[in-house]
Amino acid sequence: MKDYIFNTTNENVDVEELDKVIKFACNHLKIENPLLNIVIVDNEKIQEINREYRNKDAVTDVISFAFEEVDDVSYEDFRFLGEIYISYERCVSQASDYGHSVKREFCYLAVHGLLHLLGYDHMVDEDKKIMRALEEEILNEYDIKR
Repeated sequence: MKDYIFNTTNENVDVEELDKVIKFACNHLKIENPLLNIVIVDNEKIQEINREYRNKDAVTDVISFAFEEVDDVSYEDFRFLGEIYISYERCVSQASDYGHSVKREFCYLAVHGLLHLLGYDHMVDEDKKIMRALEEEILNEYDIKR
């Protein structure tokens, strides 16, 4: 399943770990036959995507494009959830800022992006509490601690 993870940077990204945490999260959430892409990019590329698709000219850590939000797209044999873009540079800097490992931050961003693909959001406080609790539940059960 790792052929869904694309590293467009020159960085040595642990795609095995990303694959494991995504599989774990999908099992935890009881998502059958998920299909998604994860693209690891640099700050310049994620800023370009953020500017083009979200009208925000700024670097961010993760951007998700949920394909199930389109009503006329469905498949019988699998769920095509969408695409997750993660900035490797931002991941590394946030890990340092938050005082935890790059592995933990990468796993967090992957799970965060996955939850966005599934319709979770954090725009209002109540939704944010639900999403954050689910992120922590998945990461704790996966044994990724802060």
